[in-house]
Formats: sequence, C-alpha cells, structure tokens
Amino acid sequence: MITNIGELVTQDLQREDTDTGVLRDAAVLFEGERISWIGSAKAAPAADQLIDAAGRAVLPGWVDSHNHLIFAGDRTAEFEARMSGQGYAAGGIAVTVDATRGASDQELEELASARVLEARSQGSTYLETKTGYGLDLAHEVRSAQIASRVADQVTFLGAHLVPAGIDPDDYTALVSGPMLQAVLPWVQWADVFCERGAFTEEQSRQVLQACQQAGLGLRVHGNQLGPGAGVKLAVEFAAASVDHVNYLDDSDIDALAASWSPDSSVRADHLGTVATCLPACDLSTRQPLAPARRLLDAGVQIALASNCNPGTSFTTSMPYCVTTAVLQMGLSVHEAVRAATWGGALALRKHRGEDRDGARAVGSLAVSHRADLQLLEAPSATHLAYRPGMPLTRAVWRAGQLVAGQPRS
Repeated sequence: MITNIGELVTQDLQREDTDTGVLRDAAVLFEGERISWIGSAKAAPAADQLIDAAGRAVLPGWVDSHNHLIFAGDRTAEFEARMSGQGYAAGGIAVTVDATRGASDQELEELASARVLEARSQGSTYLETKTGYGLDLAHEVRSAQIASRVADQVTFLGAHLVPAGIDPDDYTALVSGPMLQAVLPWVQWADVFCERGAFTEEQSRQVLQACQQAGLGLRVHGNQLGPGAGVKLAVEFAAASVDHVNYLDDSDIDALAASWSPDSSVRADHLGTVATCLPACDLSTRQPLAPARRLLDAGVQIALASNCNPGTSFTTSMPYCVTTAVLQMGLSVHEAVRAATWGGALALRKHRGEDRDGARAVGSLAVSHRADLQLLEAPSATHLAYRPGMPLTRAVWRAGQLVAGQPRS
C-alpha cells in the first residue's frame, strides 16, 4: 500500500468520485502485479507493506510508444552540423545501419538494456521499440529478436530507409515478402517511414498491405519533414498511430478526427488513429513542433513519446517530453501527462481490459490494471513543468515490483 498520497493521478475518468481522475489524500493497494484497490487514505484496507508518500504525487508509469533502441554507433557530428544550420535528411540513418551491423549480438543487447534501465529510472514502465537499423533480412531478424528481449512491444520497421545501391522497388518487395515473414515470430506491429528520402506513398501502401495481411498491427512515420501522405495512409489502413505529424493541413486533421467518430465505417472497435507527437525530436531536427493543441481541440487522441534514437532524439526522458509539451506546445499539465501515459497505452492498444494472454492494461491506475506507478519528489504533477529539468522521479514500480529509486526517506 502506498498511502498519504497528496495527488494521485489515476487517468481513470470512469471513477465516480472524481471528474478529472485525480484524487487527493489517497492510497493505492497492489497485490502481485495488479492494482486491487484505490481510494481515500482514510478508508484504506490493511496491507502487509506500507509506504508513506508523505504528501507526494503518484502517477501511472510513462508509456513510451515510439522508440528505436536497437542500435550502435554515434552521430554527434550530424547533430553538430544540424545545430550549425544544416537541414535534417533521413539519409543519416545509413550511418547507424553500418555501426549496428558491425556490433555483436551481446553488444547490441547490452546497449539496448542500458537504455531501458535509463528510461525506467525516469518513470517509463512500458516501452515499444522498433527494428530498422539492420535493413537486410538477417540483421532485421537479429534486431527483432533482441528487441523482443528488452521491450514490451516490438515494431517491424524494415521500411525505414532504402539501403544504398539497392533498387527501391526491389527493396520494398523484400520488406513486404521474405523479410516480413522472417521477423513475424518476434513482432506485433509494422511501421513505414512515408517521407521524402525514404518511402513513397505507393511503396508505403505496398508495405502496409503486406503487413496487414500478415496479421500485424500498423503504425506510420508520417508528415515529419513536410506535407505528405502519411496521415492519409494511416487513416486508410486503420493504423493505431501516425507518428511525428509536424506538417498537417486541415484535411489531415479532419481525417484523424473522423477516424475517432463512432460512425467511422473503417473502425469496428471505434478506436481511431492516435497522433503521436515527438517533441524531443522536433527540437533536435528544428522542425515545427507537432500541432498537439489543434489536434486535441479537433477531437484527435494524442500521445507523447521520446523517439529515442541516435540521430534525432537521443533521450529516454519522458519528463522532458511532458515539460516541452506544456511549455512550448500549448498543452496543460494534465493533457501532457495523459498523452504520455494513457495516450501511449492507447497508441499501443494496451489501455483497457486484459489481452487473451492475460496481460493487463497500462497507462492508467484502476483496479485490475497492471501496477505501473511512479512516485514524484513533488506534491503534484505540475512540478514536472514548473521545475523543468529537475530529477523528480523518486521511485518506480513496474508490474508491482520496485524497479528504480527509493520510496522511503
């Protein structure tokens, strides 16, 4: 039992005792990996172990729904050039591909595991990661295998960049055929970088069709470097998310909003396409920040994610992303925290109920959900933006186990 919680941000908007999902002077009880009770500290049941939060805030663990953790090498020279005024181009991915192919399995897994531990220490309890730095059949399979051992969900991103010296249509056929079939045992999702310098609309459609037919859920990298077909394709294929979304026109926002309409003929489950914003990447590439405020106001569900990768967002800090969303993207603290927890879970379709394998919902705190929580060294979530850059994560529990920090004084 964690008790004497000054502010408990549940993200559970179905509670009858609050309209906002925020409880004061609260307690939460978890048994094993699941939450079994939430309510007023004064009404809390007995517990075998008691942790006094001393008025501090408790939030769900961050759900980081967009990452590229399986890589080796360094791209600081590219970063320095960009900070000196050189524009970002997707071709920098090839530098990481060379380094990743040259690393051993053990080295790649150790590097990725260290990044996961770094993320845990800052409150992230559920992480997606992608392949995409192998870009041939053998190395994409290796990346998928390693990713399945370090992350909660894995996305196949063979369609990240066309390797030098290979015909783009031939490579698209490889991704859509033999490479896809080879990685299937280790992945749950497929993604495509639909962008100038990467994959065209026609090539992206071919990849998405093949991956959908193979039974994978879909995601799209889209509208990052300029207007494009990413959003259009994501909605057309009922993708769970379209990520980056820096350059959106009214028709893109209308299409995303329509995907959430109960009348949408594409959506049997009424779940639309989440717009995942990646503010750390936007700052590094000096692109316009994604229009999170416009998206929310239009009725689009959004997520925030770190996009940890070596070229454009070498950070695992979700607090940094939340802070940026509040200070520079026009979101309230509550909206930013919700996008980084429940929004990420929604983008990964882990926001409610139990899977067929018994896995529990994440991204919100409710009875029967997985006990993924973080205790802040602050009385409220507002301090994440009020005190930007400060290390406010005091303790982190994942599936009921303490994985970072020290909850006691």
